[in-house]
Formats: sequence, C-alpha cells, structure tokens
Amino acid sequence: MPRIAANKKAVTDLFDFEAARQRQRIAPLADRMRPRGLDDFVGQEAILGPGRLLRRAIAADRVGNLILHGPPGVGKTTLARIIAGTTRSHFASLNAVLAGVKELRAEVEAARERLGRHGLRSFLFIDEVHRFNAAQQDALLPWVENGTITLIGATTENPFFEVNKALVSRSRLFRLQPLEPGDLRQLLERALADAEHGYGGRAIQIEAAASAHLLDVAGGDARSLLNALELAVETTEPDANGAITIDLAIAEESIQQRAVLYDKQGDAHFDTISAFIKSLRGSDPDAALFWLARMVEAGENPRFIFRRMLIAAGEDVGLADPQAVVVVEACAAAFERVGLPEGLYPLAQAALYLAATEKSNSVLGFFDALKTVRATSRQQVPSHLRDANRDGKAFGDGVGYRYPHAFAEHWVAQQYLPGALQGEVFWKPGGLGWEGALGAGLQRRRAAQLAAAAEADLEQGILLTTGPEDPALQRWLRRQIGSEGQRLERLRQRFWQGACWQRHDRCLVVNARSLLWSLDPLDATPEGGVVITVAAEAERGRLEAQLQVLDQLRRPRLLCVPSAHPEALIAALEPGERFEWIVGRSSFQELDEAGLAAWLDCVGKLAAPRAQLRWLQSMPLIGPAGALAELMRQRQRCGPEELATLVQQAAVWESGGLGSGPGADAVQQCLEARGWSVEAEQWREPLSVKLSAGLRQRWFGEGASYGRQLGAALGSDAAERLERLSAELEGAELAQALQHTLLMAMKKAPGNPGPEG
Repeated sequence: MPRIAANKKAVTDLFDFEAARQRQRIAPLADRMRPRGLDDFVGQEAILGPGRLLRRAIAADRVGNLILHGPPGVGKTTLARIIAGTTRSHFASLNAVLAGVKELRAEVEAARERLGRHGLRSFLFIDEVHRFNAAQQDALLPWVENGTITLIGATTENPFFEVNKALVSRSRLFRLQPLEPGDLRQLLERALADAEHGYGGRAIQIEAAASAHLLDVAGGDARSLLNALELAVETTEPDANGAITIDLAIAEESIQQRAVLYDKQGDAHFDTISAFIKSLRGSDPDAALFWLARMVEAGENPRFIFRRMLIAAGEDVGLADPQAVVVVEACAAAFERVGLPEGLYPLAQAALYLAATEKSNSVLGFFDALKTVRATSRQQVPSHLRDANRDGKAFGDGVGYRYPHAFAEHWVAQQYLPGALQGEVFWKPGGLGWEGALGAGLQRRRAAQLAAAAEADLEQGILLTTGPEDPALQRWLRRQIGSEGQRLERLRQRFWQGACWQRHDRCLVVNARSLLWSLDPLDATPEGGVVITVAAEAERGRLEAQLQVLDQLRRPRLLCVPSAHPEALIAALEPGERFEWIVGRSSFQELDEAGLAAWLDCVGKLAAPRAQLRWLQSMPLIGPAGALAELMRQRQRCGPEELATLVQQAAVWESGGLGSGPGADAVQQCLEARGWSVEAEQWREPLSVKLSAGLRQRWFGEGASYGRQLGAALGSDAAERLERLSAELEGAELAQALQHTLLMAMKKAPGNPGPEG
C-alpha cells in the first residue's frame, strides 16, 4: 500500500507539472512576458532605480506591508510576483474580485500554522484590494497588525479613499506611474525577440507607423500594448514565406482605435490645435466646434484636448469666469467615466463653455511677478509679517501686524510686499465678469498699501517637508535636535528652508560630522533614501550608534570616504545611482584647490538631472584674541599697555586667516565652471561663549594649533601671556561671531523644451 500511495503521488506531480506547462503555453502574451526579476523589470525608476528604498528592500528580503497603486498595466502584479520569487517566506495570493471572507480566513489560518510550527513568515498578495468590502478589510486587519501575515495589496484606486485607513497606516504606499514611451518600446522589442516566451521564433515584421500607433494608444499600459500585439500577430495570415507583416491598419484594428490622420509631431497637428485654442480665445463657438470635430475625426486623443482646454481656462478665461476651470475639469472627469463615444458630449460642452464665456488674461501677472523675483536680489519679509511662533518674538517678529478680520470690511492698510517693491503691480484685473466687479475697490486698497510701507527684515521662507508617520523616527529626531542645541536647530531650518521634496528623492550628505543635516531628508524621502559620507571610521561608528533606534531600511547608508579619495565614493555606490540632493556643511574645509576640484567632479557624476546642491560654510569672524580685546574694551580694562598692544596685534593677526581650506567664493566658482547655476546667501550669527578652563586648554594647551600658530606669528611668549590673561577673566562671556555662506546650486538641464503647440 505505501508503494501504491507513493506512485499515485508521483503521477499526481507529473500531471500537475504537465498542466503547468500547458497553462504557460496557452497563457496570454502579457502574462508570458512578465519579468522574472528586478533586472528585467521595465520602468518605475522613481521607486525601483538604483539605491531606491523599495529596490533595497526587495534585494534584502525585508519587504514590509505594501500597497501598490497606479493605473492598469504598469507592473503592480508583476512586482508582487518578483517579490514572491525573491523572498524566503511563503507567498500566497488572492484576487479580491473572486475571494471572500472564507478564502481569506483559510489563508490566515495557514499562515498561523506556518508561523507557529516552522517560524516561517507569510506574504499575502491581494490583487484589486479595494474590491474587498469593509467587513473583509476589517477581517484582514488584526492579522496584519500582529504580523501573522505581511500584506502586499495592489489597487487601481486611490488607497486613501478606497482602502481601510488602518491598513493604509500600517503599510508603505508606492505609486506606480504609466510607463514612458521608451519603456513600452523596450517591451515591444523584447516580445518580438524572445523566442521562449514571445515571438522570437517567428518571422514577424511590424511597420514603423504601426509600432508608433500601438505605443501611443497604449497610453503607458504594458498589458494593453502586449494584448494588441498578440491579437495582431495571431489574427494575421502569414505570406508565402511564412512571414507576418503588421501594418498600420492591422494595428488600428488590434487596439480598437484609429491612428491620428496627421503626424502628431508635424505641422498639421500643431496648426489644428492652435486654430482650436485661438477660436476659444476669440469667443467663436462655431469655429471651435469645427476644429474640435477635425481633431476627433483625425483620432486625436481626447485627453490631450482636455489638457489644452484646462490651460485655456486659466490663460484665456481666468478670473473673468473662475468657474471655467471647474467646468472643464468636471467635463474631463465625466469623459473618463463614460468613455467614447458618449464622452464626446462633455468634450463639446467644455469647448462651447470656454468659447462663450467672458475672457481675461490677467493671471499672466504671475509671470511678471516671477520675472521680478528672478531679476531682483532676495527681498526681505516685513518684520510684522514674519512668524513669531518659534523664537521670533525675541527679535520683534510679528510685532505690529494688524489682523484684517478685526477691522471693518475685514481689511486694513498695511505693508505686504517687501519694502523695495512697494507700488509694484502684477495683477491688472480686466473689466469683464467676476474680476471686473472688483477692479475699483482693488485700486483704492492698493493706494492705501503704499502709505503702510514699513521697514523690511531678512527673507525667511517656510520649511516644506512631509513624510510618513514613524514614531521611532520622530522621537529620534527630537532627541537629535535637542543634543545639538537650539542654535543649530535654527541653523538647520535655515539650511533647508524652501526645499521642495519628492518622496522618492535621494540625498547625499558629504563629509558629515553629525547627523543634523540628514534629519530633513530622512523624514521627507521615505521612498528614496539618504547616503552619508564620513572621512574616518571613528566618525562612522559614532553615527551608526545613534541610528540603532531606526528600522534598518530607514537608516541612512554610512560610507567612509577619505577626503583625499573622492573616487572611492563612486566605487562604493550601486552602478547608476544618482542623487537629487547633494549637501554638506564646511565639507571641503581641509582640501586644497586640486582636492576641491576632484570632489566637485565626483559630485557632478553623481548628480541626477536638475539635481540641487546645498553647501553651508561657517567661518569665524572673531577669534580668542579678538574676543579678549572686545571684553577688555567693554570692561574698560586698562592693564599693562604692552599686554593691551599684544591683544590688539593678535586680533589683527586673527582677522587675516582663522578659516582654512577654500572659501565660499572658490567653491561657487568651481561649481559654476562645472555647469551649476549657483545662488549665494550670507549672514552673520553673533554668539556668546563662557570663558572656561576647557576653552583655554583648547586654545593654548599642549599641542593646540591656535597657540602654536600665534607663537610663530607674534613671538614664543605670546600664547603664554594671553593664556594668563584668559585665566584672570575666567567665567566671563566672550563675544563670538560666525560668517555663514549658503550656496544653493542647481544642475543645469541640457536643454529646455518649448511649450506645447
């Protein structure tokens, strides 16, 4: 009997294997061509490019709860299968359309058993997870929460609206974008060349016009592209030589949409859309409908037409009818819901509304304001407009601000523009529609604003950072900020002010001496990542000790890169890894001109297109001797004349060279020579330090660089005499000052594309 059972099992396995082979053979092309690994995955560089968080997590088999959302055919299911192929955990999948609570409970029970008996972790992939009702999602939540299963959900809907908020909060969200034309072309070529899974074993020729049409109409959907290719190939009779030729007519039939009758890059395309837009601007509804009909008949994508109408609603209608953009957006949403051919009704409705309504181009005033911002130096924010909620009250920030709602008509005359720009007019309202009724009152208020001009303060932007909720990270951030002190916290805020992050950005922090400058990118780029370089292994160990509180995937990568060998940084990174942000504070202090050039060459190679660089240099303006001289002046200390003379001489000597390494000007020139566009911001920071025995030891103790250089410049007894003076003044507050220079640079793009036709 055991022998019979064993034979039955073998037969069963054989049949299962053969069935799997048959399923693979008859599977759709889109399924056969799914990538088996990350190296074969096409597109989604923003989340799967070299160094990105998700790629690192998959490679390390440390994938947590995920929700992948995006339109159909962009790789959500494929990515889940790749995770299944790389993980050492058990992987199961359900389709929310077909599965119910019963199937879900069965998977949970199996996961519990695997975890309890074998300590084996379980992944559960749920396709179309938004199709689970509230009860099904609630049934899933406890097991996700206690770690019995690790959820990977895929959805075409916005998970914030369609998925249980508790599930969303316990998952990392990744948005997959429609594939780029180049990605689709790569998939098409791969399918035609792959002999095992595609059509590489058959003689297939696809004409350029047919290929271009399939790529265009697919609209970033790989599945749609491959399904159309499969239909075209399988329904086309081969010629006498067995070759299959796919022309434009076959491509149109396969993807169920005709090609545009004119070249999308040619004159007819641009001329027709130009005529349509100008007809809208000229308030001619008949001409607008004619040109709209021509575009529809030519096969123009209605989404492109809606996009152009949205632009026209802002540019040509504007505030004469603020509802115009609402109407066009609503019509576009209606089109997406009903599709063709009925979607032509809202398409025509939007065009007629824009053509018939009042017109104004007053919003172009924004571009006048933009030109002024670019042409003028940094303008100061009036002191009464500054934020006083942090520490600004000590400097008079917010004092004098008048709350408009406390006055009649909820308005009061006061200065809002920087002082140098008082009287500038950027918005000139037209005389029609909604904005026409506001014109007279606006002119009166503008006249009153000129009389309310006040003195301006330094410009201060708003720090814009976002990130997922991570209590451990937040606690660590607060601890780190507290350890560096409030002064450095203010400096950090100024360093990062105005930064606009993308969640998938990567940041390189060069020659870090602390973690202070990494706090913001760590919090703001959960899908990208942070790399920190240090100059010595001791610094690396110290920083690593502070990072143990964070989840391993959230920790920045720490690389030891000696200052003299910047090329070691490129070697330590993944091939092709690039950074959107490259930052540092006084990172090049110890370098000569050649060393600086080598580092900036390295930085240039690692910069992503339009990367941003921020570099802060802090140079002391007052040294020990200068501080002692100022203290003697404040106390009107007479003392021995020769001692006072020595202090003054030492102060003069300090003023010539307290800093080391290349200055901010040298760094700026080096950056500009390498194609960076650079802006510089400078400010002074007054400081006060208590004169202590420890401070004296730093200045004048055995082996102290300052005392040694002072002795070489002013005589061997100079340091000894100043040390005695500082001992007499121990406990006093010494005035100090730093000169900060913040360089903000952007990598210039190779070229700027022109506006749409």
